Amino acid sequence: MKTIPEGYRAEFEVTVTDAMTVDFGQDDPRLGRLHPVYATYWLTKHIELVSRKIILPFLEPGEEGIGHAVRVTHLASALPGMRVRLTARFTGQEGNRVFADVRAVNELGDVVGEGGTTQVVLPAAKLGAAFARLRARWEETRAGGETGPQAPAGVDGLEERKG
Repeated sequence: MKTIPEGYRAEFEVTVTDAMTVDFGQDDPRLGRLHPVYATYWLTKHIELVSRKIILPFLEPGEEGIGHAVRVTHLASALPGMRVRLTARFTGQEGNRVFADVRAVNELGDVVGEGGTTQVVLPAAKLGAAFARLRARWEETRAGGETGPQAPAGVDGLEERKG
């Protein structure tokens, strides 16, 4: 991976839609359509998206990034039709782990959320092989076979740290 400059930033702007409001899609009305505002799970997705934009220009051929950790605090609301701008800031790197802090602000200037991510950069071939092994285990289990537990993350190499 190429060196990411200190303080490097990436942005993403989204207009909240009705589909991005809180709806857990369950028959129980307490777990169905609840609040007509930007859902925390959508905020989390967008925090991951803008954080990924931090690493993309710096990946070498044959490298891929995968999410490892997300931290989110949802602080204020955004209604459907409102714009929310998310800004990610590179905060550091330890081996193959890349850290970013994120802030989301609605068009009124309210801080909708803050958080951060950790992404892990791995060889794309290694990541593809890990996914193929996971699929094979799953297909074997669905066919009636038994497989034992594997690495908790399901992706070999997340704990490797280049340094």
